[in-house]
Amino acid sequence: MLSTIAPAAGRLLISEPFMMDPNFKRSVILLAEHSEDGTLGYVLNHISEYNISDVLPDVAYSEMPVYIGGPVANNTLHFIHRCPDKIEGGVEIWDGIYWGGNFDQVKELINTYQLTQDEIRFFMGYSGWNPAQLDMEITEDTWIVANKFNPELLFMHDEQNLWREVVISLGQRYAHIANFPENPTLN
Repeated sequence: MLSTIAPAAGRLLISEPFMMDPNFKRSVILLAEHSEDGTLGYVLNHISEYNISDVLPDVAYSEMPVYIGGPVANNTLHFIHRCPDKIEGGVEIWDGIYWGGNFDQVKELINTYQLTQDEIRFFMGYSGWNPAQLDMEITEDTWIVANKFNPELLFMHDEQNLWREVVISLGQRYAHIANFPENPTLN
């Protein structure tokens, strides 16, 4: 279930509890791509102040939230979904979870109220690593890799507790860190 070796697309990265980088503090990241060229993923639990209608002027009013996918190219918009029957062209990165697809279809589905926030998640920017960088960070115990997880977690709307829920789901070996304080000096 857990790995300290090379991650792959469709796996989760969970930041260690005392990571201080604000981009990744208590983060859960879905990896969309991992190859010899590098790694790309999206932070699932850092919500922005924007809804999709704020960033796409041709989308009707929609309260679908936009998440901060990471610190790279934060002027770009990305999405994952679990409705390949509605959105063509996505790449399956995990059992029933798709990355990208026909963006015109997505906008039309939102405008006609045929797509819900339980089916899709939008991200401004992404998290990226150079070749071998992520493998080195995993070796240094910066990240926990979850090779198996409940896909329902990806569309959970409780961003404040997602990191904790994912850590607990990793089993007894990691469950104790779910209750570590965010700032150990306050303990």
